Amino acid sequence: MELIKEFFRDLDRGLAPPPDKVRMRIIGSAALMLQAGYERGTKDSDILEAADLAGPVREKLLALAGKGSKLHTKYGLYLDIVGEALPFLPQKPLFHPFVGLKGLKRCQLSVLDIADVVVSKLKRFNANDVTDIRAVLSRGLLPHARLLERFRDAVDCYS
Repeated sequence: MELIKEFFRDLDRGLAPPPDKVRMRIIGSAALMLQAGYERGTKDSDILEAADLAGPVREKLLALAGKGSKLHTKYGLYLDIVGEALPFLPQKPLFHPFVGLKGLKRCQLSVLDIADVVVSKLKRFNANDVTDIRAVLSRGLLPHARLLERFRDAVDCYS
């Protein structure tokens, strides 16, 4: 988990101070690693696209931390900005402010709720997704009823 935190610290230091903090909604395995107390190798750190990640802000983020950037080389992680319509999620995905990384001056991080991350992984369901889901379940972080509720919400939205 420390590697991903250092990645975001470096990203924060590299951003020129905009008038407001850059809000990043972290999804996928990065959201799980930041919440579930485990770490596995990953190539990317997915950020769900939002209106405030458009234009120059988006370009700056990708220049600093996108594929092929210095941060990518340094950490083996890169920022991937994912369109809101792509992940398999309930209509209103749940995000929580991430408070486990103090001192960020230019970035405001929120993480996708653990149940919603697990639900989003069920669509693709590759080996890394299975590893992530097992890590969550083995730590007792997701009650079965909650998973079913969020899965049904995602199916309703998807259909």
